Amino acid sequence: MRVLFIILTLLALTACKEEVAQDTSALPMTADAVGHYCQMNLLEHDGPKAQAHLAGLPGAPLFFSQVRDVVAYMRMPEQSHEILAVWVSDMGAPGATWAAPGAANWIAARDAIYVVGGQAVGGMGAPEIVPFSDPEKATAFAKANGGDVMPLAEIPDSAVLAPVVLDGDADDADFNERLRNLSRTSGD
Repeated sequence: MRVLFIILTLLALTACKEEVAQDTSALPMTADAVGHYCQMNLLEHDGPKAQAHLAGLPGAPLFFSQVRDVVAYMRMPEQSHEILAVWVSDMGAPGATWAAPGAANWIAARDAIYVVGGQAVGGMGAPEIVPFSDPEKATAFAKANGGDVMPLAEIPDSAVLAPVVLDGDADDADFNERLRNLSRTSGD
C-alpha cells in the first residue's frame, strides 16, 4: 500500500509540473551584441550575421560576426548545450546591404538558401556564406559575386571548417617550417 501511495504521489507531482518552452525567437541585433568567437561588436563588421539559441540559456543567444562561423559552430561536436534554433541575416531583405545587413531581418538557418564559395568576405575577413530567403536573389548574388547556391545541408565542411589564408598570411609550407624550427629549439 505504501509503494502505491508513493507512486501516485510522484505521478501527481509530475502531472503538476508545468513545462515552459524556451523562447527561441530571433532577437534584434543591438549595439550590445558581440560575436561569440571574436567578442567584438557586431555592428562594427560588414556582412551577414547569425545567432544561435542554446538549451538552458534563455534570452541569451550566441551572436556570430559571420554566417560561416555559426555553420562551423553547428558542425562542431564539442558543444556544451543543445542548439535549439539558429537565425541568419536575410541579405535579400528590403534595405539589407553589406555594410548594414539589418537588425531584425532574421530567417531560420535551415530555411535559408546560401551562396557559398564566391568573392564575398565577411566581417572577420574570411570567405562568407551568404544567406537569402529568396532563391532568385541568391542566384542573382551568385552571378554577380561568384559561388554556388545551396541549402544549409549541402554546404561542404571545407567551406566552414578549413583554415583561412588572409592577405599577408604565410602559406602552409612557411607555417610548417616555422613549427619545425620551434620544435627543434624547444628541446634545447
